[in-house]
Amino acid sequence: MQLKGGQEVTLTPGQTFYEGPDDVHVLDRNASSTQPAKFLVFFIKDKGAPVLVPAQ
Repeated sequence: MQLKGGQEVTLTPGQTFYEGPDDVHVLDRNASSTQPAKFLVFFIKDKGAPVLVPAQ
């Protein structure tokens, strides 16, 4: 995972990754060429607000 302006991070089982409302997500990929990646995402947002906003 990587956010704009930040360093690339490789997560291992049990680790977390936080993205703030103004962060721009620039990289995501599976670090393993043999095992599938699984992750759980929680969005905390205002009711009716869009889940994602495309970066300009």
